[in-house]
Amino acid sequence: MSIIRHRRTRILATLGPVTSSQAMIKALFEAGADIFRVNMSHGNHADKATLIANIRAVEEMVERPIAILADLQGPKLRVGAFKNGSVTLKDGQNFIFDLNEALGDETRVQLPHKEIFEAMDDGTNLLLDDGKLRLQVKSHTSSSAICEVIVGGLLSNSKGVNVPNAVLPMSALTAKDRKDLDFALSQNVDWIALSFVQRPSDVAEVKKIVKGRASVMAKIEKPAAVDALGEILDHADGVMVARGDLGVEEPAENVPGIQRQIIRKARRMGKPVVVATQMLESMIVAPVPTRAEVSDVATAVRDGADAIMLSAESAVGDYPEESVSVMNRVANKVEQEADYMAGTMEERMNANATTEDAISAAARQVAKTVKAAAIVTFTTSGATALRAARERPSVPILVLTPKLEVARRLSIVWGLHTVHTRDVEAFEEMIGKSKRMAVRSGIASAGERIVITAGVPFGTPGATNVLHIAWISGQEVMD
Repeated sequence: MSIIRHRRTRILATLGPVTSSQAMIKALFEAGADIFRVNMSHGNHADKATLIANIRAVEEMVERPIAILADLQGPKLRVGAFKNGSVTLKDGQNFIFDLNEALGDETRVQLPHKEIFEAMDDGTNLLLDDGKLRLQVKSHTSSSAICEVIVGGLLSNSKGVNVPNAVLPMSALTAKDRKDLDFALSQNVDWIALSFVQRPSDVAEVKKIVKGRASVMAKIEKPAAVDALGEILDHADGVMVARGDLGVEEPAENVPGIQRQIIRKARRMGKPVVVATQMLESMIVAPVPTRAEVSDVATAVRDGADAIMLSAESAVGDYPEESVSVMNRVANKVEQEADYMAGTMEERMNANATTEDAISAAARQVAKTVKAAAIVTFTTSGATALRAARERPSVPILVLTPKLEVARRLSIVWGLHTVHTRDVEAFEEMIGKSKRMAVRSGIASAGERIVITAGVPFGTPGATNVLHIAWISGQEVMD
């Protein structure tokens, strides 16, 4: 069994053209990547199948469960095409969007999304080209809108459109997404990231299709999703702070506060949360990050995010290994700060009045009191491990599970070191295995104590009802 990382915050690296080989995936893992993202927006299914197979091959090499997250593209709202490829819009001029397929000019262009016309009101803002241009609706019908250019500039073919203050009457799943979802599930990926989430029903729709074959992560990138965050978290297995699109639809100064709000809410509900987009953007072309980027990564770690994500930096950048290494070093450094654990404990969720929550809360306190080296938890469904992580203990959490898919999915969660192992059938067997695995993983040694939680009878999902303190003798070290 390989040595387990002691860093609590997980690193999610996006794979792409420069990091698709087994050699590069292994190099990224060795640099610190824990989970790999497969972006379904680009490439074909054959390429993705090869990529996923390469990840699984590396997983066997390193002998550690690795999660794969398939990120669905979601609806892409774009303007049509222009006669000359582009136009320049001037502040104060009128400009028309309509459903007419004719090529656009300086006065109008097609907006081939009837849902936008259905959702807009007079005064609605339309943001174009990642927010570089802003227009405001003066009057509209079900098929056209006369707008005033508030912030002008160059507008070219197929640039994106954002409608920040409207909930569009459309599903988060396109026809392409449905095909990609079926493919991803056939490849046994561990997480599905859902884009364009506006309402809880968007997540519920995907959960119904997935049927437990993967965990579902809601990408929070629209103001409507922020407003409905609690209800979305009720349905989702985790959330992602998708700061790219969120930063287009929200004023830039709002994004840091929203990021912290999402992290706090997810932590209180015991759901893993990922902070994503532009974390080390300059490292796409530079071997070192800016100081501001380092501070950005550090802030996400201090706020208690379960995972921090690299996008283009590791997918198409010139320095993918270096990007992962920088993120790894920053997270390690922050977690060694004297006040790091005190900060994470401030956001701990109050335990519910259940046996399972009481045992998990007690395990953290007992581990602190007896100065245990680690908490070891047996889990079948993953629920016990999630409760343990929600408590944010100051010692490592070793998760033992007989289900490989559970071990993989949990590898995205803060502080969890997952091991796929055969199930136990008796109490003494559980104690012995816990001690041996803790020693083999390098998180405990002879003369130290560990705190063990499990559910009895064994194999009963979610039934955490046992807490035991075990002392590791020299025998476990020799075994």
